[in-house]
Amino acid sequence: MAIRTASTGGLVRFGLLALIWGLSFLFIKLGDEGFSPIQVTLGRLVFGTGTLLLILLVRRDRLPRGRRVWFHLAVAGLILNAIPFSLFAYAEQHTSSTLAGICNATTPLWTVVVALLALPDERPDRRRTAGLAVGFLGVLLVLGAWRGAVSGDLLGAGMAIAAAGCYGIGWVYLRRFLTGTPNSALALSAGQLLAAAVEVALVAPLLTGLPRHVAPLPLLAVATLGTFGTGIAYVLQYGLIRNGGAVLAATVTYLIPIVAAAAGIGLLHEHPSWNQPVGALVVLAGAALSQLRPRRPAGITPERTGGFRGRGRDAASRHAPSPERCTAPVRSDPARR
Repeated sequence: MAIRTASTGGLVRFGLLALIWGLSFLFIKLGDEGFSPIQVTLGRLVFGTGTLLLILLVRRDRLPRGRRVWFHLAVAGLILNAIPFSLFAYAEQHTSSTLAGICNATTPLWTVVVALLALPDERPDRRRTAGLAVGFLGVLLVLGAWRGAVSGDLLGAGMAIAAAGCYGIGWVYLRRFLTGTPNSALALSAGQLLAAAVEVALVAPLLTGLPRHVAPLPLLAVATLGTFGTGIAYVLQYGLIRNGGAVLAATVTYLIPIVAAAAGIGLLHEHPSWNQPVGALVVLAGAALSQLRPRRPAGITPERTGGFRGRGRDAASRHAPSPERCTAPVRSDPARR
């Protein structure tokens, strides 16, 4: 009975995460209609940070301490939040939310590439090389490379792919410098978002002024994007990893472009060209191939863990993070918060 309950709870969290992260691109598009991209990013971070700080207060947890930890949180906030959030907001001024969501699906590919380059424990093999090749061929298909550089979506798609690349770099950075800390995952994530919010707040006055008119719909979209897509989603992800494991949590990544496309087509009446959904399938196939675990000898079972420790890099690298996590990795022992 307990197993069945945990499984059902995991599936509910799984569905909610896919829905929230997939709809994030719709909310970015709506936010862009009333605010500048940097304002969308700042609002998203303010609402997301406020949500996590409130949960932190309810759980009687506290923010991390120490200059070293905060330095790494500031770097992670820049790479995983400030820059990619801004890039997606700017991207959707030039392209559809559907295409932005599809480009977001390249995050697992970037994570594998960065891990191979930055982590000495990672070694390329034929399976990963083939997966990366298939995935990036899918990217060319999504972009319609045969059309040349005249596509109107090219600038926006390039920004969205760059944002996905930031996620790949940032996740590897987290694994290398912030795993194994004594702080809870919630505290690390709240600190990371807080650092990112301060960074964007310092830059925003240089890039934009105050909005002349605040329309209700864009404001609601940004508030929802921050509260749910950058706040509540983290709590759901944490519970999903605890109950369903890292494999189930990582699988959410592959549903995000489907939800993003359904929302863009159904609610914003976007009309993607045939190559975009076909290319997305190729990208996801390549990402899945590049992350498949090799078979283990009989009698050896992988360590069951809800998070990633420094010594578990190889296992963690098989499951790239969802691009909308953007938060510090959870510890393998959720009870020790």
